[in-house]
Amino acid sequence: MPAAVGVIETLGFPAVLAAADAMVKAGEVTLVYYGIAEKGEFLVAVRGKVAEVNRSVEAGIAAAKEVFGAQVIAHYIIPNPTENIETVLPIQYTQKVEQFRTF
Repeated sequence: MPAAVGVIETLGFPAVLAAADAMVKAGEVTLVYYGIAEKGEFLVAVRGKVAEVNRSVEAGIAAAKEVFGAQVIAHYIIPNPTENIETVLPIQYTQKVEQFRTF
């Protein structure tokens, strides 16, 4: 079953930490990627069912905005990414996160 992917980009580490925490608590999703974008910007990506990813991203955005001085730069949800996207971008389930996979 294809899983949606949701990504949030923030300015500053505290904001991405707050977003990641809220995202995994708000929905049945698996955190599959975390990385540094540039200029103090960070990314976090989760995978799961479309409805769960939608709920998760909303919660992550709200949590990141509560951090003093933080800024949500961008967010995006892809309902069912194709195999080509999964092959090229770091959004696939890895052995490291497989134990936390929700479905």
